[in-house]
Amino acid sequence: MTAVFLCCAAFLVQPSGAKTKPSSAATDRDYLSALTTANDFLHAWQIQDRETGVLLLSDSAKHSTSEEHIESLLTPPVGTLQSYEISRGKKLKPGLYSFPVALFVIGTGKPDKPIRPRFFRITVIRTGSGDWAIDKLP
Repeated sequence: MTAVFLCCAAFLVQPSGAKTKPSSAATDRDYLSALTTANDFLHAWQIQDRETGVLLLSDSAKHSTSEEHIESLLTPPVGTLQSYEISRGKKLKPGLYSFPVALFVIGTGKPDKPIRPRFFRITVIRTGSGDWAIDKLP
């Protein structure tokens, strides 16, 4: 009986042989800069730092998005808790990346209802030498 258990335990500890393919985007310096900008913007959203959030927007995003949308995004209802999840991004072209994002807002619904994330994509663009900005908002 012990031998069977040890064989089963050894089988479970063995690596599955499945290999993950490294992302080419993950090794790109621009990817890391774009991801940092996306994270900084979403952190500003999370802590309701409107000033930082607006500073991280590209001129194009500021002009193509209404002030009301920017305000409602960066200033949610009082008493809410917010969190986010960024998934692996994709390089659309040099200097332009897109990241899938899930936004979680707690405190706006009934306590017995499950929390459902809202899924979006944000686009991050290089605006200058080493500068990155959010070009498309959730």
